[in-house]
Amino acid sequence: MSAVLHDLSLSTHHAGPSAAQHFEIRRFDAPLGAEVIGLDLGKPVSSDDFARLHRAHLEHHLLVFRDQRITPSQQVAFSRRFGPLQIHVLRQFQLPEEPEVLIVSNIRENGQPIGLGDAGHFWHSDLSYKETPSLGSMLHAQELPAIGGDTLFANQHSALDALPGHLRRAIEGAKAEHHYLARYEELRARNPWRPKLTQAQIDEVVPVVHPVVRTHPETGRKALFVSEHFTTRIVGLPEDESRALLAELFEHSTRPVHVYRHAWRDHDMVFWDNRSLMHLAAGTPDDQRRKLYRTTIEGDAPF
Repeated sequence: MSAVLHDLSLSTHHAGPSAAQHFEIRRFDAPLGAEVIGLDLGKPVSSDDFARLHRAHLEHHLLVFRDQRITPSQQVAFSRRFGPLQIHVLRQFQLPEEPEVLIVSNIRENGQPIGLGDAGHFWHSDLSYKETPSLGSMLHAQELPAIGGDTLFANQHSALDALPGHLRRAIEGAKAEHHYLARYEELRARNPWRPKLTQAQIDEVVPVVHPVVRTHPETGRKALFVSEHFTTRIVGLPEDESRALLAELFEHSTRPVHVYRHAWRDHDMVFWDNRSLMHLAAGTPDDQRRKLYRTTIEGDAPF
């Protein structure tokens, strides 16, 4: 899955406000994704290099920046070049010095979790439960387990393209409800340390309605936009029909033919497009420590 095919383009050397860096972008032999080798995000990224990264991100939907020994503030600064950042509703897991950073970790200190340990337990697109869901997320490896800890990504453009005719007809013009609380209590039952939400937090994540098929605002490509984690119902359908249709869509959209499995390496930073992909955490054994820092870039209202 993660074998590399070839370098798609050589680095540019045009003068810009910052010196260009020499780096390669190598497409994975997978339904999505490419790795970026030789770029140091701790140094200024020129406008030409940034434009090249932007194009590659739109083409491949996911970029793996290898060997990034950057600080959280440098991650925040690079993320902000793509747009405003969104702060997760679970503010207790913010990085204190950088509130835009969500700590994703199964580590406990003094008996208390330092981060969101069960993030990605179900397939989802980040913040699909908001009026303006995420454009993309960046996840930077801080501490990795010796075994486990992979992340799976599913291409929702190819999932839509491969949709059988009866399902394509069933979702034509359809809208679906997304709700952060859809499976929250189920997760709390599995992980009692997952925090109980305050009323203010509940008010922040009221249900929203989005198209079942969304159009990518930059490429115009269409993608499925429902997930087992946050999508609760198809608007206007009886409950049993809605449940059956969603079950078919969930199963189809995450078939192996659409999926890239990322095996993390030290200092990887992965940047994926939430308008094109869903993702899932494969799980980490309880005795293995895992910590990553996530920034989330605000997107547009789906259409």
